[in-house]
Amino acid sequence: MRFAVSMMQRLVKGPASRRLARSRLAALAAFAALGIAGVAAPVQAQTLASLPTEAGARVQGDAKPIVAWVTFCQSYAAECAVDRSEPARISLTPATWATIVSVNRRVNKAVEPMTDQDHLHVADRWDLAEDGIGDCEDFQLLKRHLLAEAGLPRRAMRMTVVIDEKGEGHAVLTLVTDRGDLVLDNKTNAILPWHKTGYVYIKRESQDAVAWVSLGGVTSPVTTANR
Repeated sequence: MRFAVSMMQRLVKGPASRRLARSRLAALAAFAALGIAGVAAPVQAQTLASLPTEAGARVQGDAKPIVAWVTFCQSYAAECAVDRSEPARISLTPATWATIVSVNRRVNKAVEPMTDQDHLHVADRWDLAEDGIGDCEDFQLLKRHLLAEAGLPRRAMRMTVVIDEKGEGHAVLTLVTDRGDLVLDNKTNAILPWHKTGYVYIKRESQDAVAWVSLGGVTSPVTTANR
């Protein structure tokens, strides 16, 4: 994946680079194409047939968004927009599942994990890991961008804040599907039902507005600062 990483590193040059230009979108789409083209059924340790059909996480009202997400949306408005004409759930087919597995694994491999404090000298900043370096939310935002480019409904892919096994704030990507809520995580290539990750679920992006909703967790982290 050195090619993919070096390609993303060339995307960031100077202050104006924070916004997605057309060339940057093309480069990210090319990265997605590389990932999807490399899928082969024998490589997939997880199969679509092995996934249970289960209920999704229950939304329990409104929640305050992460501050860094608000700033992210000011620069990347299209990444936060909610199109209510899109499906609210992903219909999992063998082809869709192969795309999800491929993008999840390849982003996990391509992006170098580093906290925002070590990388950018700030507590928390959300972006698309354009320089090939990022922490938890950057992995998931890039995955969502590439999956949306591949045709999956963005509305059904929600950034989610959890408390992890260390008791720290962490960001994952929830895929709302017809088999239940599945979680993409940079800590593992396994795609798990939400309640089998061991995390405490705090809140996630709304499917109906540019806002956040509560998932019932008691403690809400101020930042998502994990690698």
